[in-house]
Amino acid sequence: MDYEIFNLGDVTLQSGVTFPNAFLAYKTYGTLNEKKDNVIIYPTAFGDQHVQNEWLIGDGVALDTQRYFIIVPNLLGNGLSSSPSNTPPPFDRANFPQVTIYDNVTFQHRLVTEKFGIQKIALVVGWSMGGIQAFQWGASYPDMVERIAPIAGMAKTWPHTSVVLSGVIAPLMAASRFDASKRDHLTSADLRAVGRVYAGWGLSQAFYREELYRGIGYDSLADFVAGFWEEAFMKMDPHNVLAMLWTGQFADISVNPLYNGNFDKALQSITARACIMPGSTDLFCTAADNEYEAQRMPNAVFCPVDSIWGHFAGRGMNNVDNQYIEDSLRQLLAYSVDE
Repeated sequence: MDYEIFNLGDVTLQSGVTFPNAFLAYKTYGTLNEKKDNVIIYPTAFGDQHVQNEWLIGDGVALDTQRYFIIVPNLLGNGLSSSPSNTPPPFDRANFPQVTIYDNVTFQHRLVTEKFGIQKIALVVGWSMGGIQAFQWGASYPDMVERIAPIAGMAKTWPHTSVVLSGVIAPLMAASRFDASKRDHLTSADLRAVGRVYAGWGLSQAFYREELYRGIGYDSLADFVAGFWEEAFMKMDPHNVLAMLWTGQFADISVNPLYNGNFDKALQSITARACIMPGSTDLFCTAADNEYEAQRMPNAVFCPVDSIWGHFAGRGMNNVDNQYIEDSLRQLLAYSVDE
């Protein structure tokens, strides 16, 4: 096991449900300095675990393990932290409670403060749903977070994005005949169709038109859809997928007691220096939505990743995109928050 467990005990979720024996799986990289001020939080995205974040972590990489102490907390529902697949009855599988982004960040805050005694965070960075968590960190703990860098992640799930996620969920609902009592019978094989639906959203039209999948080892479009998208989803647990999709579909940094649904106020309260990095061709976490958010944040710069890799411009798969993200993060980390 290459990660650690932080036991949260019995927690009350934002929904009001008491969830017993909850836990966060996390991994750390680098060394916490004496001042405890070299901390970077790097939450995971939908479907990802800490391993998928490691392309951006290491000696000499933007998240430099010689300089920073990086904590990667795993999203609840991802199979490592408390999830439908590892929770005993009565909250197992289809009975797993609804967990929000706000819940995730609240629990991550407990990890950071209770386990490590950290009071200042130099940066929160994340891709996709990890980016939403970066926004939430900035809104929930503005006095603690000095910088945020959401990559292809938004401060809330905008209406079109919600429609897209509904479309991703629909094959699993259809497989259970839209009958909640039959949802426990879902298997990983039912995720094949989910992968095909997501294939049309994860990458741009230009990516497919220019057949960039050939550069990552696929000889044809059919091979890519089957070998990349279907296989990726079929490795997951369907109940974990549904839990994470619910978390993503109902994400909104303002839907909590701090802001009572006032989205603009939540954005204005993020005082951290922010580098907002949407993919320029992202089809469902759009640059336009991020631009709206950046304009309402007092210390944000809008830095789109000019790429035809769509949403996956932030996934660490394309060297040009990776270099842009690394350069942007280095510049952000070099920025003195006291200026």
